[in-house]
Amino acid sequence: MVEGKATIVVLTYNRREQALSTLECLSQLPGGWPIIVVDNGSSDGTANAIRARYPAVMLIRMRRNLGAAARNIGVAYAHTPYVAFCDDDTQWEPGALERAVTLLDQAPTVAALSANVQVGPDRRPDPTCQLMAESPLPSAGLPGPRLMGFMAGACVMRTRAFSDVGGYWPPFFIGGEETLMALDLTEQGWDIVYAAQVVTRHFPSVIRDTISRQRLLLRNAIWVAWLRRPVVSACRISLRQLGRARLNGALFKVLGASLVGMPRVLRRRRVISPATEHLCRLMERAETLSALKLFAPAECEGGRDAASMQR
Repeated sequence: MVEGKATIVVLTYNRREQALSTLECLSQLPGGWPIIVVDNGSSDGTANAIRARYPAVMLIRMRRNLGAAARNIGVAYAHTPYVAFCDDDTQWEPGALERAVTLLDQAPTVAALSANVQVGPDRRPDPTCQLMAESPLPSAGLPGPRLMGFMAGACVMRTRAFSDVGGYWPPFFIGGEETLMALDLTEQGWDIVYAAQVVTRHFPSVIRDTISRQRLLLRNAIWVAWLRRPVVSACRISLRQLGRARLNGALFKVLGASLVGMPRVLRRRRVISPATEHLCRLMERAETLSALKLFAPAECEGGRDAASMQR
C-alpha cells in the first residue's frame, strides 16, 4: 500500500494564478496526497487566494523570501516517509507518486528519485532528463541510472535522508542548490537515481528573473566547489564559471558575490572522499562530451543540449 506515504511540498513566490492552477491539478490526483504549500513571502495575494480556495491544504506563510531553503520548512511539517517536491509551475502526473513510493520502498539505499520532466502542453522532453538517462555512473542494483544531481522542484525524496544532510543551505538562495545536497547524500552512502516512469509536467512561468538567476547559478557553482571539492577541482570549476560569467558580461558581479561569501563557505568546507570525487569527474566528462556533440558540425551526429545534471 502506498497511501499516506508521501507528502507533496509546493514552493511558490508571486505566481498566484500559476500556483492556483498547480494546486487544482494536485488536489485532483487519485490517492488524496497531503499537500503543504510554502509561500515564500509573496506580495501578490498568493497566500490569501490559496487559503480561500484550498482550505484543506496546509499553508505555511513566510514573512520573507528564503529561496530554496523554504523547502526545509515544508519538510519539517511533513509526517510521511517521503516528500514529493513541486514548484508552482510543475504538476505531478496521475500515478507518478504511486510509482515513486513503490520504487523507494523497494530500494532502501535510494534517497532521491529525479523525475521525468515533460515541458509545456506538447510534453517536450526536458534536455537534462536525457542527460540523466544516459548517466555513465555505475547503476547495478538500482531502479534507474545513478546520478550526482537532481531537480529540486521535480523529485521525490526520502524524508530522513533530506533531514540527515540538513536540507538546503540558505546562503545559496536559489539556483543549483541541489548540487551540495547531492554530494552530501552520496558521502553518507545514499543513492540518487533518474526515474523515467515518474513523470511531472513543467509549464515554465513567464514571471522569472533569468539574468539574476543565471548569476546565482554561477556563484553557487563556485561556492559548492569550495565547500566540497578538492583544491584542484575547485580551482578548475571556479575558472570555468568565471569564464561563463565573462561571456555573459557579469564577470565582476559574479566574482564579487563569490568572494563576499567565501569566508563563510571556507568555514564549512569539508572535502568529499576520492570515491565521490571520481563519480563527479565521470559525470563532468559526460557533460563535456555532450557539449562537444552540441557544437559538432551539422553532418556529424546530432548534438544534445548540454544542460548540467547538477542544477
